Amino acid sequence: MDGSSSLQGQFDLSKLTDNDKKELQQFIVNESQKARIQQTVHSLTDICWTKCVTGRIASGKLERGEESCTQNCVDRFMDANMTVLRHLESLRSEGMS
Repeated sequence: MDGSSSLQGQFDLSKLTDNDKKELQQFIVNESQKARIQQTVHSLTDICWTKCVTGRIASGKLERGEESCTQNCVDRFMDANMTVLRHLESLRSEGMS
């Protein structure tokens, strides 16, 4: 038996009020968003580290070129994500009208 089956055995979701169900649903949405943000940060870290940090870090700090590259990498990543989000929002707005 997996963890979700035992969890369902412990809690009878049908006994939740409508308000409790809405709160639970919102909690799940929030946790999913947090997980997506964490995954994005991990991906961004991996991409920019691989691209920009080419040597070993002896002083505990990035070299000037590595720091600049990393900042530029993050900026471009954020720009691209914001562009996609704006486009998706415009598509959603068009679909609602």
